[in-house]
Amino acid sequence: MQNILLTIGARGGSKGFRSKNIRDLAGRPLICYTIEQALKWGKAKHVIVSTDLDKIAYVSKKCGAEVPFMRPDMLATDTAAKLPAIRHAVLESERIFGEKYEIIVDLDATAPIRTIEDLDNCLRIFINDRPDTLYSVVYAHKNPYFNMVEENDDGNYALSKKLGKTIVRRQDAPKVYSLNASIYFYNRDYLLNEKNNTCLTDNSKIYIMDDIAGIDIDREIDFKFIEFLINEGLVQL
Repeated sequence: MQNILLTIGARGGSKGFRSKNIRDLAGRPLICYTIEQALKWGKAKHVIVSTDLDKIAYVSKKCGAEVPFMRPDMLATDTAAKLPAIRHAVLESERIFGEKYEIIVDLDATAPIRTIEDLDNCLRIFINDRPDTLYSVVYAHKNPYFNMVEENDDGNYALSKKLGKTIVRRQDAPKVYSLNASIYFYNRDYLLNEKNNTCLTDNSKIYIMDDIAGIDIDREIDFKFIEFLINEGLVQL
């Protein structure tokens, strides 16, 4: 078994939805669903939460995660990139625990609709194919070859991507996917290279999830919709 570190990022501030990481979702703090999934998966040597807020750290510990350090303020701003915060979490964890992690798994607390099977499948792909990164996706509802447009140099609008023929049915367009911000796997060497600040590389793999897993809590309506799905028994977290 590879030595795996699992990180969950949860900074305190959010312009769109403050304190969403620890807000109660169907009776439990949102972040607890992801922590409990990670612990139930059981493949990671450590499950740690990277946060800059004491209250999030307290809730995360009660849910079973480790919070061995606090995230520096400069990595917790609205403009801070995600990978430097994960890189910091890895280096701090290796220093504190005296470990070296070959695989880093990052789960987003605001996209909690995932299963243990999803994590197992991602790990299998990652070990077999040895990419720099793997990230979860869902089939995109909009397609740049068919119904997505962008402004061109003369101020008019046209399809974002064109083929040699006109696409008149969405089904005939090349398949495209949307990152659903749920599951990320990183190769240690790639992640710790400070030149790399994105999960999107020329050596990446995807894991396709069920469409409902594309719900990412970014607005009040997203929160209420997932809560509705839980209360109606349509999803189990």
